[in-house]
Amino acid sequence: MLQSLIQVDAFTNTPFAGNPAAVCVLTEPRPDRWMQQVAQEMNLSETAFVLPQGNDFSLRWFTPTTEVPLCGHATLATAHVLWSEGHLDPDTPAQFHTQSGLLTATRQGDWIELNFPAVVSTPVATPPELVKALGCTPIAVYQNSLGYLVEVGDAASLRQLQPDFGLMATLPIVNAIVTSRAEAGSEFDFISRFFAPGLGINEDPVTGAAHCCLAPYWRDRLHKDLFLAYQASPRGGVVKVQYDGGDRVYLSGQAVTVMRAELTV
Repeated sequence: MLQSLIQVDAFTNTPFAGNPAAVCVLTEPRPDRWMQQVAQEMNLSETAFVLPQGNDFSLRWFTPTTEVPLCGHATLATAHVLWSEGHLDPDTPAQFHTQSGLLTATRQGDWIELNFPAVVSTPVATPPELVKALGCTPIAVYQNSLGYLVEVGDAASLRQLQPDFGLMATLPIVNAIVTSRAEAGSEFDFISRFFAPGLGINEDPVTGAAHCCLAPYWRDRLHKDLFLAYQASPRGGVVKVQYDGGDRVYLSGQAVTVMRAELTV
């Protein structure tokens, strides 16, 4: 049976920016191996597989090499597809059953708001190998379920990073969110990049899950609950962040469809 496959650029309103995700709208359950093969074929940072489940949906995410427990941009892309392709009424929130529990998405004008779990990071000693791999001297190094969270001194240093991904892949903890305050006078509060060779992605263009970690981190430092964040990958993307100190964080972004196709296998 043919399965629809939609490619969406997420956390942007401009085609060929933000983070591309493929969304496969399933009509029946498919084997894990098949989903992993489709993700490898698409060769994007994430391919999402969504299946109706009563009035809700089950949702899983695969990189080209592995399944992941949480993905923001592919959830945003999936909600966009469900509404824009007529699978769900635009006024009805999308509810997803996932490995990370129940996640919801709601439309807020031209933006989509995601209700995600907040992730608090713990300070750790700075590993010398991490400093060498990133090619920078951190202000602080923290650790969370996604990997390291590293703050550097300024936005220019962050933008210029060229990590040694081969060396990173040898570290006990492979992935790293690197962040800094935004440039003086910028519309943004903080910027970041996410290097994830452990997930088969040297640099993820825009990462919702990383902002689940960044929200508590920057709330403690900037003493505010609402942020406008920019992920400074070559493609770039904008994330609105709301976090009041509880166990949930609200991430908002925009999305644009760039391709529609059908899987024939």
